[in-house]
Amino acid sequence: MKKVELLAPAGSFEKAKTAFMYGADAVYCGTGSLSLRSRAEVDDNDLAKTIEYAHSIGKKVYAAINIYAWDEYYEEIKKQAKMLNDIKVDGIIASDGGVIEILKEYAPDVDIHISTQANTVSYHSANFWYRNGAKRVILGREMNKEQIKEIMKNKPEDLEVEMFIHGAICFGYSGRCFLSDFLASRSANLGDCAQSCRWAYNVYVEEHNKPGNLMPVEHDDKGTYIFSSKDLCLIKEIPEIIEMGIDSLKIEGRLKTEYYLASVVNSYRNAIDDYIKNPDEYDYTKYLKELEKTKTRGLTTFYFNDRNNKDFQEYDGKQYNPDYEFGGKILEYNEDKSIIEIRNKLKIGDVMEILIPGNINPCIFTIEKLWDTDTNQEVEFVNPGKAGQSIKMHLPIECKSGWILRRKK
Repeated sequence: MKKVELLAPAGSFEKAKTAFMYGADAVYCGTGSLSLRSRAEVDDNDLAKTIEYAHSIGKKVYAAINIYAWDEYYEEIKKQAKMLNDIKVDGIIASDGGVIEILKEYAPDVDIHISTQANTVSYHSANFWYRNGAKRVILGREMNKEQIKEIMKNKPEDLEVEMFIHGAICFGYSGRCFLSDFLASRSANLGDCAQSCRWAYNVYVEEHNKPGNLMPVEHDDKGTYIFSSKDLCLIKEIPEIIEMGIDSLKIEGRLKTEYYLASVVNSYRNAIDDYIKNPDEYDYTKYLKELEKTKTRGLTTFYFNDRNNKDFQEYDGKQYNPDYEFGGKILEYNEDKSIIEIRNKLKIGDVMEILIPGNINPCIFTIEKLWDTDTNQEVEFVNPGKAGQSIKMHLPIECKSGWILRRKK
C-alpha cells in the first residue's frame, strides 16, 4: 500500500515540534505577510530552526507564499524565495502565476506546491501546473471523491496530489473571498482575513409592496450566522482516500493551539497506521470520539461523498466543546513531581487526560495534589496568570517533555 504523508499546520516552532511528536510527517508554515495566515507567521529564524529540526528527525517543512500579490510585493517575494532556497525548505506553496515564475528563478532547488487557492479542481488544471513546474497540487476542498479519482487517473505519474481531510471550510471558493476586504478592509487574498463568515449578522427582508419597511429575520439574540460552516472531517473516509493513492493528507489550522494539534494529528496518525496494518478491521468511531473532544464547530464531510450535501452550515455560530479543554503541556517529567505548563485553571479533583503519541486511548487520572513550582508548597488550585506559568503534579505514567494534557470540565 502506498505510503501517505500526514501534513499538519505549524504556526510556530513549538507547534511544529508538537505536530511532529504526535505523528505528522511534514508541517506547513507561513512566511509572514506573504502567506494566507499572516497572523500565524513564522519569522525567518524560527523557520530555519524548524527546518533544521525537521530534517534531523527525517521530516519535512513546506512554506507558504500563497498570496495573490500586487506588484509592490515582488521585491519581498524575491528575497523570501532566495532565503527559502538557502535554508533548504522542502516545498513552497504558491497560487499566483507571477509568484510561481519568481520561485523558479529565485528558489530553483525547491519543489513548487500549487495552493488550494489556485482552484485545482480538474486533471486539465493539474496537468497545466505540472507542465509549468509544479511538483504537487493541493486540491480544492469543494471536490467530491469521483472528481478526485478522475484527477488521480489522468494526472502525470510523478505529480503529487494533496487534499484537505480536517479543519475549517472557507465561505469562499477554495478560500478566494473578498468579503473580509469589503467589510473590514482586511484582504483574505493577502493573508489578513477577518473571518467575516464567522460573524453574527442581523438579517432583514423588505416587506412586499412596502419599500423601506424592513422586517428582521431572527435566529436568537446573537443574530444569525448565515455564512459560518461546520468543520471538515474525513476520518471515516480515510480508507477510501488512501486507496485512491493520494500523496498527502492535510489538516487545516495554523492558528490552532498545541492541544488541538496533538489531538487531531494523533487521531489521524493512528487511523492511517491502523488501516494500513489491518484494513479489514478499520473502525473510525474510536478516532472520531477523540476528534469530537476538540471540535470547535459541528463536523461535516462537505461534498466528498455527495455533491448535493447541504449539511455543512453552522447557523448557531461557534460551538466550543463544552466538555474538554487544554489543560497544559509537560515541561519536565519526574517520577514524583512533574512540571506542567498550565493553559487553563487546574484544581485538585480535576479529571485529566494525557494524550499519548501513537496511542488513540489517552491515560485518564485525577489530580490528587498540586505543588507550587517555586515554593514546592501544596496548593488547592492554580490559575494561568501569565505566559509560561507552571505547576507541579504527579503523573501516573512515564511521560516525555512536550506531551499534552487535556482537562475534563
